[in-house]
Amino acid sequence: MPHIQSRTETINVRGFNYCIRHWGSPNAPKLFFLHGRMDSSATFQFVVDAFKKSWHVIAPDWRGYGASEWLSRHYWFHEYYADLDCLLQRYSADKPARVVGHSMGANIASMYAGVRPERISQLVTLDFLGLKPEKDADAHAAMSGWLKALQEQPQMRVYPDHEALARRLLLANPRLDGKKATFLSRATSRIRPDGKIEMACDPWHKVPSPTPYRAEDAKAIWRKIEAPVLMLIADQGYVHQRFGSDPDEYRSRIESFSNVQVATISESGHNVQHDQPEQIASALEEFLVRN
Repeated sequence: MPHIQSRTETINVRGFNYCIRHWGSPNAPKLFFLHGRMDSSATFQFVVDAFKKSWHVIAPDWRGYGASEWLSRHYWFHEYYADLDCLLQRYSADKPARVVGHSMGANIASMYAGVRPERISQLVTLDFLGLKPEKDADAHAAMSGWLKALQEQPQMRVYPDHEALARRLLLANPRLDGKKATFLSRATSRIRPDGKIEMACDPWHKVPSPTPYRAEDAKAIWRKIEAPVLMLIADQGYVHQRFGSDPDEYRSRIESFSNVQVATISESGHNVQHDQPEQIASALEEFLVRN
């Protein structure tokens, strides 16, 4: 079955050239998809293909990803909240938005939803429940690690051709099939000036944050969310890897959301949008139509 074709446009977002991917009719209900770290908007193609209803899916490449503008220097994470604010104002100024975020995209969306609760009507997170801080993480270690990383030029792994990247994707995720890997190897990569292939992610995203992650800060903001929330958690994904052996912390984070449903995506790793797009599409449409 052929993929549903997407179209892209480039817009200015806070002085940055942003690539925005669209699927579906502009007259259909709007649904925003926010991709994760070291990824890009095309990652949601398989979920879009699996939808039964008509949606106008709007998916940005975050700054420094895909075809959006790259800084080629360190990024400040809080800029993404302001970018999302501008994007929603542009595409959904007249009503609160339905937002689906995977991983980093879910991080951005959930924090934004707590700070701007009136702008989000429904929120779906894909295999995300916050980060798990390193045991010995502190402000001194974070700042020291950041300064050290700035002294080095980060690099992305390079591949001789798209076929080599597809093989790497299959090795990294055995749940992928050949067709999906081939699609992703082309849709989420870029050709370098030397003709070689790399993932379309600015390598400066590899530089760690200069401040440690504070789970209590995140939970305090999540408590401000007013929209209904659906958490789709992979049975073999990051959430279970981080919190499967710490049920108290898992429960504490879930309970930070006042109106939340939790569902498990079976036979899936962290990239649920690749591994089980049909399960994701079905759960999304049931939630979005019902709430």
